[in-house]
Amino acid sequence: MEKYKEIERSIIKTYRKEIWSKFVKAVIDYELIKENDKIMVCISGGKDSFLLAKCIQELERHGKYSFTAKYVVMDPGYSKFNRKMIEETANELNIPIEIFNSDIFEVANKLSPASPCYMCAKMRRGFLYNKAKELGCNKIALGHHFDDVIETTLLSMLYGAEIKTMMPKLHSDNFEGLELIRPLYLVKESAITSWRDKHNLKFINCACSFTERTESEDISKRKEIKSLIKELRKVNKDADFNIFKALDNVNLNCVLSYKKDKERHSFLEEYDKR
Repeated sequence: MEKYKEIERSIIKTYRKEIWSKFVKAVIDYELIKENDKIMVCISGGKDSFLLAKCIQELERHGKYSFTAKYVVMDPGYSKFNRKMIEETANELNIPIEIFNSDIFEVANKLSPASPCYMCAKMRRGFLYNKAKELGCNKIALGHHFDDVIETTLLSMLYGAEIKTMMPKLHSDNFEGLELIRPLYLVKESAITSWRDKHNLKFINCACSFTERTESEDISKRKEIKSLIKELRKVNKDADFNIFKALDNVNLNCVLSYKKDKERHSFLEEYDKR
């Protein structure tokens, strides 16, 4: 059996509980993929986005709904080594990628040399939305996973002083008719890492020249939050899951205030009506 077929089989057999079932559950529960969707699957070169591509491929072949997918890699200024690694990995996994170029790394470093990560992320999103429009896609799939959701939530609480999280899907504010989806929303990073290691797969990380020479504040904070979650799991093995469920179980009777569509509401508004 060819290696890519072994890898595909492992997702639905060996990792059925940890990866495939959670992927399908997110797609169904959050209504991420519907009939006749045309989805641009964004591949960064990392383990998460490549796994996402394989899951989408499997669903495209055998899923309940008929949809099509385009597998796209944006090269923001990778080194020749990293670009070649992405191409070789895509070939190894039998993923038909389309690569398009941008100068994001160079521009982000010029505009914000001390901390280009925010600018880089913002520019990436714009390039990807434009590419999706060019391809006639109505959805963009990203490889964010369960751990990204928990980390984002704690970052918002501890450093942003607000409770908000990474949503499973979002309508674009600036590109009408485009929607961003995150099908690995319920898949834990540990399962993705295990899948990678089982098949001895090699992926790139950020591959940005800035993060190679230093560490941005955002990256440093994310590492800090990862360590915090690891410590919380030692005390309570379900700590991360409980944080996730808390976001799905908000009791508005027991919060001081909340924001909806930029409008703030206080518990005092209803307090004397009882």
